[in-house]
Amino acid sequence: MQTEYQQRRDRFMAKIGKGTAIVGSAPMAVMHNDVEYTYRQESDFYYLTGFNEAEAIAVFAPHHEEHKFILFVQPKEREKEIWTGYRVGVEAAKEEYGADVVYPIGEFDAQIQQYLLKSDRIYYHMGRDEELNDKVIKHWQRTLRGYQKRGSGPMAIEDLVTVLHPLRRVKSEAEIQMLRQAAEIAGEAHRHAMAFTKPGVYEHEIQAEIEYLFRKNGAMGPAYPSIVAAGGNACILHYIENNSQVENGDLVLIDAGCACDYYNSDITRTFPANGRFTPEQKTIYELVLKAQLASIEKVVVGSTWDEFHKTSVRVITEGLIEIGLLVGEVDKLIEEEKYKNFFMHGTGHWLGLDVHDAGGYWIDSENWYQFQPGNVITVEPGIYISPDIVAAEGQPEIADRWKGIGIRIEDDVLVTTGKPEVLTAAVPKLVHELERL
Repeated sequence: MQTEYQQRRDRFMAKIGKGTAIVGSAPMAVMHNDVEYTYRQESDFYYLTGFNEAEAIAVFAPHHEEHKFILFVQPKEREKEIWTGYRVGVEAAKEEYGADVVYPIGEFDAQIQQYLLKSDRIYYHMGRDEELNDKVIKHWQRTLRGYQKRGSGPMAIEDLVTVLHPLRRVKSEAEIQMLRQAAEIAGEAHRHAMAFTKPGVYEHEIQAEIEYLFRKNGAMGPAYPSIVAAGGNACILHYIENNSQVENGDLVLIDAGCACDYYNSDITRTFPANGRFTPEQKTIYELVLKAQLASIEKVVVGSTWDEFHKTSVRVITEGLIEIGLLVGEVDKLIEEEKYKNFFMHGTGHWLGLDVHDAGGYWIDSENWYQFQPGNVITVEPGIYISPDIVAAEGQPEIADRWKGIGIRIEDDVLVTTGKPEVLTAAVPKLVHELERL
């Protein structure tokens, strides 16, 4: 894997040229009092280093004569390691992570200037680490004060995401393999959840079955808080209470994915708890599925980011007109966003080291990004008719038989040189697959 990280660093440093990039690790997060959450490394830092400890800084200085990749890490300290776990340490980090030089983290202030003096700018993202934010600004100001004498040094700070995130947006073969693994493990958990679910079980019981399989099959755990929403709960987009009992006649919406070496899957399926859709549930489900399948076909090289969302919007709007939940002319309803009373979110997002992964959706203020091979996105249209829904202005009242239906179908899709590849295709989603005979 070190070859993979080296290639990433090489591509990144080719982009920053005479600049110096500074990337900090994620700080430890406190759950309550003195209890900390399980550590999760900052994604940009991990992408470039593979290093998974807190209190570390990576510096990239392609213009430096000796040191291009510099690490600052916690030194070995036996007493602390007894309590909080082993550290790689300064000596081993150089060999294991391919840095040209490694310093103890306490030497950052003393060493960083040599990597700034001949750079033309600093690439740094002002993130959650306020102490490092202040340090970077302080050292930038220090170099500015000496610019008149030296004639060199960074005159600006630029957010490193402008350079790094477009690289992260296109996945390598190694990254795609991790995403496949995450999709496979999560897919098995979803299939098990479908078989396990029946009227009378609680949402949290289904969640426990899913997350047990995540860990049992080698994933780090959930990629995000799992959503198990029965009945009207499915109309709450980010419902995570998962404490209701599944009733006969409920649809169950499960939005759950896992993380493998920080690479994530993100899958949603909706199915009848008792094995049979009602006529209204089936009508809405088939409409969402039609929108999803049509949108997946748009995830191809050269298609722009907005096209697959517009496809879902049009299919859903046309379908809602057909069944009488919207009235009017399709284009006008879309222009006035009347569909948002039922479909209020985007159709997808980038997927990778982050669930909502790095990379913008625009090339510039007027042009959408065009898909390239190696992009991985989610495709997840939905229709949500909450129990207390109010008809939009100028639209018909909504009959009770439609209320409480919430449906989303989500797959992870890889852009290839040919047809889109659905990484999560092994999870059933056709009506006949979800109904139990």
